[in-house]
Amino acid sequence: MKITNVEALEIRLPETEVLDKASSSQNSLIVKIRTDEGITGIGEIDSSPRVAKAAIDAPFSHSFATGLARVLVGENPLDIRILNQKMYRATNYIGRRGVVVHAIGGVDIALWDIAGKFLGQPVYQLLGGAYRKKIRAYASILFGRDGDETAEIGRRWVGEGFTAVKFGWGPMGQEENLDLELVAGARRGVGPKADVLVDAGCCWDAATAIRRSHQFEEMGILWLEEPLEQDDLAGYAKLTSRSRIPIAAGEGDSGRFALREFISASGIDVVQIDLARNGFTEAVRIADYAEDCGLRVVNHYYSTGINLAAGLHWLCTRKSAFILEYCVEETPIRWGVTKQRMDIDSEGYAHVPEGPGLGVELDEDTIDNLRVS
Repeated sequence: MKITNVEALEIRLPETEVLDKASSSQNSLIVKIRTDEGITGIGEIDSSPRVAKAAIDAPFSHSFATGLARVLVGENPLDIRILNQKMYRATNYIGRRGVVVHAIGGVDIALWDIAGKFLGQPVYQLLGGAYRKKIRAYASILFGRDGDETAEIGRRWVGEGFTAVKFGWGPMGQEENLDLELVAGARRGVGPKADVLVDAGCCWDAATAIRRSHQFEEMGILWLEEPLEQDDLAGYAKLTSRSRIPIAAGEGDSGRFALREFISASGIDVVQIDLARNGFTEAVRIADYAEDCGLRVVNHYYSTGINLAAGLHWLCTRKSAFILEYCVEETPIRWGVTKQRMDIDSEGYAHVPEGPGLGVELDEDTIDNLRVS
């Protein structure tokens, strides 16, 4: 079997619907890899779609600076680890971190999808088997404008069956009283039995984050996520040594080299890995290292059903995984890219798709309607 074509499809909401907010469900880059045996694999890249598309489509410059499609065409798609190394080496001067690693990750998802379809097995089986076939999901959404609006958001999603809700970004970090009001509103909205998770959106310095972690304790939050700038390793080390609330981070880094450095220096408790920025191959390597360090791993996900399916396949194979990020942004990119919705069940759990490969199919009508030409 040989790869015959690699296509990167940029999709985007109409410009009137694209808002200035921290949401990856407003645009995305879909990867299609076709083979000479009629099998097509799909992947997703959660990055700047236009820039990531260039990383795939770019022509040859020299041996260490070329587009990924050129590396892949003519190769056996089942040689996944070998192809990962070839792509990494072929982009050595322009990659190794950031958007090029995001692009390699999206390609990697499509390669694993091909392998599963070729072998008639779900990806989780190819990764070594599942510890579980379902995992508790938390509704992932942005904070409201104030505590009251945040409480309403929390009530809604607990009412939809979620047993945990994460609130993020928005007005967090503007001033102390508002920070406390937002988290108090989150707790009031979800009630005493459901879990509250807080994504601060990289908004504080270390001293403020330490103070907030102490102030939030009485509100019983499950974790405090990305309270500092993603490169503030020294600040994370100070925070994690003094916070009694678990600290979650990692989504801002991509690739095992970047994540290994972050994990080692930061002291975080929960490592967040986005499959659409790393792919299965790197996510497995990162999780192995994190779990060897005694940490827990979770997915990061705020985009399409492809990323959700990938996260489910991967999380189900990780012993330390205990909860799934489940974006509830209401956009066609979040809900319409795949034919399968992967809704939560009556107990708030999401189930891994059981079909071959990722177990999901593209809704081509949605892709056609949102595709950027």
